[in-house]
Amino acid sequence: MNAEMAGRTRVEMVMATIRQRIAGRSLTPGARLPSVRGLAASMKLSTSTVVDAYERLVAEGAILSRPGSGFYVANQAAPFALAEAGPKLDRAVDPLWISRQSLEADEADLKPGCGWLPPSWLPGEGMRRALRTLARAEGPALADYGSPLGLPPLRQLVSRRMGERGIEASPDQILLAESGTQAIDLLCRFLLEPGDTVLVDDPCYFNFHALLRAHRAKIVSVPYTSSGPDLELFAQTLAEYRPRLYITNSAIHNPTGATLSPVTAHRVLKLADQFDLTIIEDDIFADFEYTAAPRLAAFDGLERVIHIGSFSKTLSASARCGFVAARPEWIEGLTDLKIATSFGGGRMTAELVLNVLSDGGYRKHMEILRQRLARAMTEVSAHLKGFGIKPWLEPQAGMFLWCRLPDGIDAADVARAALEKRVVLAPGNAFSLSQSATNFMRFNVSQTLDERVFAVLGDVLGR
Repeated sequence: MNAEMAGRTRVEMVMATIRQRIAGRSLTPGARLPSVRGLAASMKLSTSTVVDAYERLVAEGAILSRPGSGFYVANQAAPFALAEAGPKLDRAVDPLWISRQSLEADEADLKPGCGWLPPSWLPGEGMRRALRTLARAEGPALADYGSPLGLPPLRQLVSRRMGERGIEASPDQILLAESGTQAIDLLCRFLLEPGDTVLVDDPCYFNFHALLRAHRAKIVSVPYTSSGPDLELFAQTLAEYRPRLYITNSAIHNPTGATLSPVTAHRVLKLADQFDLTIIEDDIFADFEYTAAPRLAAFDGLERVIHIGSFSKTLSASARCGFVAARPEWIEGLTDLKIATSFGGGRMTAELVLNVLSDGGYRKHMEILRQRLARAMTEVSAHLKGFGIKPWLEPQAGMFLWCRLPDGIDAADVARAALEKRVVLAPGNAFSLSQSATNFMRFNVSQTLDERVFAVLGDVLGR
């Protein structure tokens, strides 16, 4: 062993010794560590080895250095654990569990519970053409940071696309983000303080729960109906809890597939104005629609409503790119926050997305994709009904079916049993803050066409 490696091993040995003493409580928070010379003598090591070990422990946060006084054990605050932030749920219905199982699944695993399309359903050839174009681009597109607001031509294109859905937003009111999730994260950082109350739908996209817990928000919910939130309970919840934010989907609701009605949208905005409520409208499924549904942002003019979207669902989950559309003064603050948390934007991804969206093949791709999803919706719905699994409603568009299982069957039990057979499912209580969806499950129809999914369901359900 060379001298450098030996020295490194001795440093690690000193660090392990101090960690053991802290863990064993022979060194308690605030206690003074042995002097450098004293520890070096007792361990028969050089003082430089002990100094190096102490400095590394300081960098870890395990100990503190007080010049002229010595080294002391730091107060050991327990790290924040998302799994402990909410109610103690069975891990099988924990949103983070579902996400991790879906993301970590092997290619051979089946994922009817995931929230994205199979790779073969995405515009692979369009992405390859865009990558070839990008490879021929000049240096800045491949090497420079993006501007704080994001690539101007892409923001202009997003502005035009929003206009097609009745939402007026100039390019200067649009901020590009790394994804829809990062967009919501930025908004939570910008608008919330720990302990603030946030309203969500019940059920809602399960990662809203996880993200809000990460921001240490208090979460309350209202039941979601086939036309939007239950208005009576929505009003009662606003009056009782005075939430700072409401996060929802207006077009294709996740997980139910429901569509917001104009009447409900107007009433929600009236209540938002009455109770000084800000609304984040997550519109990442916009391109799946045949006919544009009502948007809160269109009725509101981006006064109380912040509109977000992304391109992960229709282009590629690997090319992460989303956006925020909001009031100009909020965009200014969000831009500073984006610089503080991620500095420049992902220019290369933005250039790639712009190339694909500007290609005439994208609209054709979406026409074919919508038809393909409609066929899958019909086929999967019929097949599930054969097992006694009944859709809550027949969605107008999108990829999700929110289904009720046969009476007496717990979706979490079904998910655990299916996972043993390499099938990842999404049990209902992961989407429900009130834990009132025990016998519901969300199916992604694009990922549920494989006959092996139905074989496993039949086996698990005993059908």
